Amino acid sequence: MVGRAGPRRHRDAGGAPGGNGVTGAPERAGPDRAPTRTDATAVVEAYLRCLDAADHPAATRLALGLLDGGWTVADVLVDVVAAAQREIGLRWLAGRWSVAQEHAATHVSEQVVGAVGARIPPAPTRGHVLLACVEGEWHALAARIVAEVVRADGWRVTFLGASVPGRHLVSYLHQAGPDTVLLSCVQPHRLIRAGRMIEACRAAGVPVVAGGPGFGVDGRWAAAVGAAAWGGSARDATRLLDGSLPPATHAGRSPAPDADEYLRVLRRRRDIVQAALAAVDPPEEDAEALANAVAHLVDALAAAIRVGDPQLLLDHTTWQREALPGSRNDRGDVLATILACCAEMLVEHPRSDRYLRAARAAPGPRTGRAGLRPS
Repeated sequence: MVGRAGPRRHRDAGGAPGGNGVTGAPERAGPDRAPTRTDATAVVEAYLRCLDAADHPAATRLALGLLDGGWTVADVLVDVVAAAQREIGLRWLAGRWSVAQEHAATHVSEQVVGAVGARIPPAPTRGHVLLACVEGEWHALAARIVAEVVRADGWRVTFLGASVPGRHLVSYLHQAGPDTVLLSCVQPHRLIRAGRMIEACRAAGVPVVAGGPGFGVDGRWAAAVGAAAWGGSARDATRLLDGSLPPATHAGRSPAPDADEYLRVLRRRRDIVQAALAAVDPPEEDAEALANAVAHLVDALAAAIRVGDPQLLLDHTTWQREALPGSRNDRGDVLATILACCAEMLVEHPRSDRYLRAARAAPGPRTGRAGLRPS
């Protein structure tokens, strides 16, 4: 890990004409005033109006105007763009936005991140960081925001993008020789793959900083899969890079004695998917989404066993009660059928049986949003 000088705040040298270009968005008094909660709230509302209209030029004018007014790269990307993306995710889950609207808005935010990133001075003054999304994880915008915030703090950042195969990550590590790897995981059912990627990085002598909600609330599962540290935001990433990380030989928390049960669960994955589809017998238009949902549930069960925490599976099934395909009144029954199939096929595995019984007993609403979020 390369030593760091004190943190610095990025100031853009250029300027965008016309301020932020959005009526009602507050202007900054200068670089010495950090954005207040009132500022951020008003700007996010203005930015959301741009996303609602899929108005890329207006969104870009707003973001660049904030930079010109003294906001830092982190202020704009974390407090505005990332905050707005969380809101549109909630709107999708509540059924207020369609997948098409969400995709259009995300595309606008991707363009905005690129425009903000273009304002960052090109010459890095710190070490080299490699940033990747875990294999199978296609939600890359949050990771790209982290990349730009870290780059604005003086690091050379190589962003490998979404769903990086583990073997390709290792190959690139040997080519590029980074000081640290930042690994993003949004969905906890990807933790098995995240753990394999982390282990491969450690074997190559490179420490890994984990990031994203896939590692649990406050990163509670990051240590269990071998990460040197966890950060919940782009600002956390810069803070962790400012400090010293444990060496790459850090082994993480030892797995429970029967933790290899997760491998046996994964070997039954295809059989469980087929059995659940036969039991539910979904309409043709929902069959593929349901098959993916069952596969993800099995992955979540395996991940829960791997980290020794049944809450991972409980959180996943709570989310699935809102996101499974089918009518609102049927979703709870569909999930119950899937869990029953899993329990029947994994009855000989004690930890699986215990975790599944807890999931089946957990109360939950039976209303929500039809259709699965792309993953």
